[in-house]
Parts: sequence; structure tokens; C-alpha cells
Amino acid sequence: LCKAADVLVAKGARRVFAFASHGLLSGPGNDRIANSKLEECVILNTIPSSPQRAANERLTELSVAPLLAQTIFNIHAKKSISALFK
Repeated sequence: LCKAADVLVAKGARRVFAFASHGLLSGPGNDRIANSKLEECVILNTIPSSPQRAANERLTELSVAPLLAQTIFNIHAKKSISALFK
């Protein structure tokens, strides 16, 4: 991801963003993103966060709670779940 950002900037990109469904940053992943050319990396809170991740200014963590809540409600009310993704 970080190397891809390097290439994009080298090829003329002015800003580079990344989006991931799971922010599983193993090993030096958090530090690599913090020191990368990514302007922002948006992740979902599908796994527990760490203090290091929370301190990384390039990471933005979005909550999946509203989607899960609506999904549970729709199941209980016998409504469509697929309608949530349209």
C-alpha cells in the first residue's frame, strides 16, 4: 500500500488516499503508514484498535455500528438486508 502510494506520487499524483475494510496493521504496518505518502488511510473498526493506531494521524477509523444495528433491526422486523447495500 505504501509502495503503491510512492509510485503514484512519483507519477504525478498530488494526493493519495487508501481505504480498507479491516485495519489489520501487523508488524511495522502502522509506522509505515504514518511515514508514507498517503494523505489518509480510512479503515473500519471491524477489529479492536490499538493506542498506536489511534495515535496515527493518517488513519481514520469509521464505525460499522450503524450498519450492524440496522441489519439486526431488519432481520428482527423481517425486512430486506440487501436493501442496506443499494
